[in-house]
Amino acid sequence: MKTAAEIMDAEAPTVSPEDDARTAIELLAKTDMGAIPVVDSDRRVVGIVSESDLVLSDEESDLHLPHYLNIMGGIVFVGSMKGFEERLNKAFATKVSELMTADPIVARVDDDADAVAKTIAEKHHNHLPVVDGDGRLAGLVTRADALAALVADH
Repeated sequence: MKTAAEIMDAEAPTVSPEDDARTAIELLAKTDMGAIPVVDSDRRVVGIVSESDLVLSDEESDLHLPHYLNIMGGIVFVGSMKGFEERLNKAFATKVSELMTADPIVARVDDDADAVAKTIAEKHHNHLPVVDGDGRLAGLVTRADALAALVADH
């Protein structure tokens, strides 16, 4: 049985939380990876930016203000301002930290490919950062990598 270390892409590009959002977007476009691990200065995985983070869903894309009532000359919002603010921040993200999914699910270098494939299937992720014993990025496993390893085994 192969391990995560054997099926991962050890050359996966990375970005830092402080990087410009545009850097992550351009890397995603160039690399065809579908996701980029976000690492801190010690190469510890702190997040992941995937293509799905860049797509505002239909409910989010309209960005209309929450419903409000005008009561005696004052505006009172009905519904969540928080949700609106989150959508607004994402639409105008300037840093990777505003775009990324924090604390992503990761695989360990010595996890077997079966376990990695199971995690990918159960969590509906297409990419799992692979970390070493210190939580530092070792590589990235894609759904295709995991499936190929399973097929090769059987």
